[in-house]
Amino acid sequence: MDVQTNPRQIAANAAGILAKLTVETELFERGTLRSCSPVTGEVIANVKTSDNCALEQTIGAADAAFRRWRMVPPPRRGELVRLLGEELRAAKNELAQLVTIEAGKIASEAQGEVQEMIDICDYAVGLSRQLYGLTIATERPGHRMMESWHPLGVVGIVTSFNFPVAVWAWNAAIALVCGDALVWKPSEKTPLTALATQALFERAAKRFGDEAPKGLSGLAIGGRELGEALVDDRRVPLVSATGSTAMGRAVGPRLAQRFARAILELGGNNAAIVCPSASLDLAVRAIAFSAMGTAGQRCTSLRRLIAHDSVYDQLLPRLHAAYRTVAVGDPREGKHLVGPLIDEGSYRRMRDALAEARDLGARVTGGERILSDRWPNAFYARPALVELREQAAVAKRETFAPILYAMRYRDLDEALAMQNDVSHGLASSIFTNDLREAERFLCAEGSDCGIANVNIGPSGAEIGGAFGGEKETGGGREAGSDAWKAYMRRATNTINYSSALPLAQGVQFDL
Repeated sequence: MDVQTNPRQIAANAAGILAKLTVETELFERGTLRSCSPVTGEVIANVKTSDNCALEQTIGAADAAFRRWRMVPPPRRGELVRLLGEELRAAKNELAQLVTIEAGKIASEAQGEVQEMIDICDYAVGLSRQLYGLTIATERPGHRMMESWHPLGVVGIVTSFNFPVAVWAWNAAIALVCGDALVWKPSEKTPLTALATQALFERAAKRFGDEAPKGLSGLAIGGRELGEALVDDRRVPLVSATGSTAMGRAVGPRLAQRFARAILELGGNNAAIVCPSASLDLAVRAIAFSAMGTAGQRCTSLRRLIAHDSVYDQLLPRLHAAYRTVAVGDPREGKHLVGPLIDEGSYRRMRDALAEARDLGARVTGGERILSDRWPNAFYARPALVELREQAAVAKRETFAPILYAMRYRDLDEALAMQNDVSHGLASSIFTNDLREAERFLCAEGSDCGIANVNIGPSGAEIGGAFGGEKETGGGREAGSDAWKAYMRRATNTINYSSALPLAQGVQFDL
């Protein structure tokens, strides 16, 4: 990855990427939103924001675009998404560099995020020819019953900083082939990647031609008030929101009040169970990536390790070695595997959680801040490994930072109870070579999470499966499988092709 490592060049590097992707200069140089890079802590752009009046116009344009777009045949809609995928392929390196600069991801993770966008575009192109309904058995002779799926409307997309572009693509690619229009409110912490992605969409739409109406995908940059206005607008029948559980508690009731749909992708407090038969070589690698990757700032990050008594004393020394030697630093430099926390608030929450664990008598390895002498406004921290005697309250709360709580268990019943004894239900995993343990983990009395894996960590989901979780994770689903149904409305149709009028359930109504 060819980048400038001089901190004074990072703003110029970001501006150069945006210019190459044809983002208008005034959008990131003459605004009031200060965009900071977590890599160095410095301001890299001044981004133009939307007020409620501008949002009103953006939603209005999307609503008008929807009324035209819904009549375009789905395979033709897929062609627009195919072109978007081409634009993403061509700009993969530039967009990935921007993800690194603005979100702090190491180069391979940033590249992987853009690849995920490309993958969901490929998936959605195929899906555009498979938006199928059912023919349903009817009790009435001379009748046919079926279901049809129709475009829903304007889809509001609210994204978080940790996956600043991939989550938009999960929603956008599917919604577009389903016949919907888009209004995107990105995190205020990552507006530049949103500007770049919107520019790439506009390139694809221009290549597609006039069938892609103006306003089909709109961008609204701003704070909480803007998000609330988007959530409250009756022209937006579905809002897909990614963020904290606290955000979901605010968004969910507001949407329910106007009978709108919600796809909520909220927090996760994910666990891995390591059984006596597990391959420790495999488990150590999976645990290290899941717990330390993206500086612990994935909703699927591993936060709790539940290891059997018989393997705990073999596993923990190997993990301690990995935590001592993992390279933390500037994510633009390929030698580093862990980059910065997004901001000071994230570091403070990490520090406070570790202090609480120490007060409980836990053994804490790592967690100290580093590189503050070089970049006083950037927040790098060593990943922390915390050994607890029992699953205390601090481990039952999600702290969005690289903290892994390690605990022992004696039998699988205890391990499953520990895993499920948290308020979130996103991702989970078990490491075992015992078929019975694996199947028990996956059955109805096993993991209560939306994602349950065997012999891989909880993070790193592929787009082919439906992504999401249960309990305080929100219950929504995005990406693959039949998640597309959330972006469409269902109609049940009955056609009478006879000359009689038999009524269902044998009802008689003779005039």
